[in-house]
Amino acid sequence: MVDGSALTIEDVVAVARGDARVRLGDNVRARMEASRSVVVKALTGGAPVYGVNTGFGALADTPVGERDLTALQGAIVRSHAAGTGEPLPDDVVRALLLLRARTLAAGYSGVRAELPERLLELLRRGLLPVIPGKGSVGASGDLAQLAHLAQPLIGEGRLRWPGGPQEGRPAAEVLADHGLTPLELAPKEGLSLVNGTEPMQALLAFSVHDATMLVQAADVACALSVEALLGTDRPYDERVQVIRPHPGQLESAANLRALLAGSPLLASHRHSRHAVQDAYCLRCAPQVHGAVRDVLVYARRVIETELGAIVDNPVIVPDGEVMTTGNFHGEPLAFAADMLAMALSELASISERRVDRMLDPAFSRGLPPFLAPAAGTNSGFMLAQYTAAALVSENKVLAHPASVDTIPTSGKQEDHVSMGWTSVRKLRDVVANVRACLSVEILCAAQGIDLRTAIAAPSEPLRVVHALVRSAVPRMDTDREVAGQIAAVDGLLPDICRTARTASPGFR
Repeated sequence: MVDGSALTIEDVVAVARGDARVRLGDNVRARMEASRSVVVKALTGGAPVYGVNTGFGALADTPVGERDLTALQGAIVRSHAAGTGEPLPDDVVRALLLLRARTLAAGYSGVRAELPERLLELLRRGLLPVIPGKGSVGASGDLAQLAHLAQPLIGEGRLRWPGGPQEGRPAAEVLADHGLTPLELAPKEGLSLVNGTEPMQALLAFSVHDATMLVQAADVACALSVEALLGTDRPYDERVQVIRPHPGQLESAANLRALLAGSPLLASHRHSRHAVQDAYCLRCAPQVHGAVRDVLVYARRVIETELGAIVDNPVIVPDGEVMTTGNFHGEPLAFAADMLAMALSELASISERRVDRMLDPAFSRGLPPFLAPAAGTNSGFMLAQYTAAALVSENKVLAHPASVDTIPTSGKQEDHVSMGWTSVRKLRDVVANVRACLSVEILCAAQGIDLRTAIAAPSEPLRVVHALVRSAVPRMDTDREVAGQIAAVDGLLPDICRTARTASPGFR
């Protein structure tokens, strides 16, 4: 139920990616009418109210006559629909319909209940506005994307539907097919439809949700690599970890201890010479993985706050005053997205180093070159490391912070912008790259464990994880296409994490 109260990340994901149904709360109309009456009263008072009887941005001092007030609201939607690039995917658009309806339903915007009702009606029917993916500087919110979202409400722009072409059809035609009449926007409503951070919210919420799985997958991948490389679990000992008690580090180390507990393979070489000290990519995994977890906690706090925030401008506060705000500025989201992109990039970086050690016979402690039992005729997983290396290198570019940039817009009225839309878009690419890198590591570590069976078996939790991987990807004794194997593990990552949680009490 959408009633203006805060949503959770899980709410957004459930509606955007799943089958969760939504409707407008029963008390919303009355709450919205209270603030709407303030706008109506302001129209008769003669005083300038930004975006109600004035122009927008640098035109804030330009008065708009009474007979043009309605035209003004349609004009802002049309003129701000200036995006470019590939359309946003369906799950993002569904999230935008949900999030914008929530903001309006909170009752601070001074608009009619018909607006969030129509947004949710489109969502229920699977009628999705076609929204170009580029063209926002992340201040005044994501104006272009929200304008494209709003266009179909007035019968303009384009709509697509399940099974239909991605480019959609003219919205007026699609609405008519479904018996829906375009809305005529009242004063303030066009402005309220385009001001906000909801596009940034959607992409950051998805990334935080997906990254929560990735930090778990990284610990599983590392534990598998420790087994494959005949590593030691001594650096993960709680007595060592508590003397540097960063929360994420403690969590990651505890996961590694739980995953490796009782491993016959580790026990088989616990007192050997080589077990004295491992390379950093193994020994320092809790410190690196844990630091990523700590940044993720920060990013989660930011997006959870934003999912309950009012990001319109102007707003009608509870005492009835119409107030101009800067709550649409994307800086908090931009910082969180940039920091998370940098942090997640390190998960891929350290993972690739573990892959390289497993493939290099000079460092793999007895594994065949490139994990190929018949190396020479076969190249094994040589090119899988190339793929991981390429993605790690790409992440170094994507991790450059967009939030340190700004460029003036709207005739210098909007003279410091967040570039948060760029930040969250880059973050989505980083998340996908990290996921692929961890899939490469799990794929290679599973092969490495297969090649250690003559010594001993891995721990029970990792044996179960290994069996799950092998249910989708058979061992590779002679070369076959690697891309499909990586993709199979990638698709299996959520199940791998669930299996680890089930098999390892305390894993989180």
